[in-house]
This record gives sequence, structure tokens and C-alpha cells, in this order.
Amino acid sequence: MNHKIKATAVTLAMVVLTGCAANNSRIDALETKVGLLEQEVAAASSSAASAAAAAESAQAAADAALNAANESQACCDATNEKIDRMFQRSQSK
Repeated sequence: MNHKIKATAVTLAMVVLTGCAANNSRIDALETKVGLLEQEVAAASSSAASAAAAAESAQAAADAALNAANESQACCDATNEKIDRMFQRSQSK
């Protein structure tokens, strides 16, 4: 009977150790995956920051173009008014 208890204890210990080894390998695999995901998140964050900087630069260029277009339109309007006044003066004479 004592021999059966020892054999059972040894078998139980082997099962527990095998289970722990399997769990350790699973934990190692998960840690590896987490490490890879952290790298991917860092790369995505860097890409997002670059995209935000590019968008800010594009917005600044668009704002400058809009200002230039508005100034150009104002100049064109003023020139048209001068031409109209000159034409009206020449017709009134």
C-alpha cells in the first residue's frame, strides 16, 4: 500500500510539473506576442504623429493660399472699379 502511495505521489508530481512546464511555455509565447504588439503600437503611434504633423503643414499651406487668393481677388475688384470709373468719366464727357 505504501508503494502505491509513493507511485501515486510521483505520478502526481510529474503531472503537475508537466502542466507547469506547458503553462510556462504558453506564458513565454504570450509575453513574446505582447512584446511584438507593443512594438506595433509604438510604430502606429509614430505614424499617427507624422500624419498629424503633415496635416498641420498642409493646413498652414492651405491657409496661406486662401489669404493670397483673397488678396488677389481684392486687387482684381479694385482694378475693375477703377476701370468702371474711368469708363464712366469718358462717357460723361
